Amino acid sequence: MDPVDVHRAVEDAFNAGDVDGLLALYEPDARRVRDDGTVAAGLDEIRAVWAHLIALGGRVRLGTRYAVESADIALLSNEWTLELDGNPVASGTTAEIARRQGDGSWRYVIDNPFAATL
Repeated sequence: MDPVDVHRAVEDAFNAGDVDGLLALYEPDARRVRDDGTVAAGLDEIRAVWAHLIALGGRVRLGTRYAVESADIALLSNEWTLELDGNPVASGTTAEIARRQGDGSWRYVIDNPFAATL
């Protein structure tokens, strides 16, 4: 698997309304930056962030900007757009760190969806 597979998995899980699928993309002690700059730490807090976003009922589109891989660590970035009723309502540029797992999949260690602004 390639590290960019995590971007496709985020898009697929979000658009399917699958919070558990999104959580499966994070290590247990992962961190995710919220839109106000605070940090969600661990799966319970990350679950709350994703559940809130999915409850909006929108769709997300991600486009990978880059993936730089070194051994079992990757630095990733994507540009994302959240659409409600087909209209863009939010967008951003990410900075992410993922780690290759024993099964070859990748999971987020750090996920900052607002890297360009926070």
